[in-house]
Amino acid sequence: MKRPDLRRLRPSRRLLSRAAVVLAALVLVPVVVAAGMLRAAYAGAPAKDAVTRGRDALWLGHAWVDGRHTAADLAQLEQRVAGTGIRDLYLHAGPLEHDGTLPARDYAGARQLIDAVHRDLPGVRVQAWLGDVVVREGGGGLRLDAPATRDAVTESARQVLRAGFDGVHLDVEPVRTGDTGYLALLDSLRAAVRSGGGVLSVAAQQIDPLPSMHRAAQTLGSPKWWSQHYFGQVARRVDQIAVMSYDTALPWESLYGGYVARQTALALQVTPRTTDLLMGLPFYHSDNLGHNSTAETADAALRGARLGLTRQDRGRQAFGVALYVDFAATADDWRAYREGWGARE
Repeated sequence: MKRPDLRRLRPSRRLLSRAAVVLAALVLVPVVVAAGMLRAAYAGAPAKDAVTRGRDALWLGHAWVDGRHTAADLAQLEQRVAGTGIRDLYLHAGPLEHDGTLPARDYAGARQLIDAVHRDLPGVRVQAWLGDVVVREGGGGLRLDAPATRDAVTESARQVLRAGFDGVHLDVEPVRTGDTGYLALLDSLRAAVRSGGGVLSVAAQQIDPLPSMHRAAQTLGSPKWWSQHYFGQVARRVDQIAVMSYDTALPWESLYGGYVARQTALALQVTPRTTDLLMGLPFYHSDNLGHNSTAETADAALRGARLGLTRQDRGRQAFGVALYVDFAATADDWRAYREGWGARE
């Protein structure tokens, strides 16, 4: 029996080369197209009136409630906030326990800051920033599907309102898109917070930059993105929604700024006009796989937000930016915010 010619059974180098080219094209072409779209979204000039509406916010770390900050620190904070569009301070009062409860000792020093802000910065509100990780397979955290946990979080909200806070800022993550337990929690919180005379806000995950990307991401085990529809469901249940529009892993300012412009437009399309939409600005400079501080700058995020507002809903008043976070911010971050976004009228 004649032996087969193995050379004929092996793919030729030419065929392998062609296959490699096709595979590279399948991977690289979408990336190049997406990069081009983001660069285009960052082009042009924002409208001159796309500036602060006096509805901005600042995340404040736990050092403000545990005694680490001094009177001099408070005076500096008030100086930075005065004359800007900042209306809300998200003061870290947690974290929540995994069962949804909140020990009062965790925010025992908050009253001093609340009273000082009410006295020296009229019109500025202090919200209790309450957060925890959401349980994932094999780990600990909040069980959003458990009624007892949701009831405990709601009682924690009532607790901080009784302590003098002006509202509740909920930051639990990661929440998978479509999570009905999270929506049920927001329904419960809205009723409790409003009956207590406060405002309810949430820190929101980013929206699919491309249709159905959340499905592909979840297949790989990442709950990073929400569908635009789910984002809208969340936005309809709160008074404010602050998009965590950072940690994108993008390498250049132009791409990151274009990404924020796209996120802004997508969020504006589904956020009710009665809900304040705030786009997050990165006021921190750590570097890791998800965050490149030379690309994710306050300048780029602010310009992106202004471009998105200009193109999508220029006249909208229920819009602002949220600055993350006070203890990592530099003088350049504050300059970018004041010069690029303007002062409160």
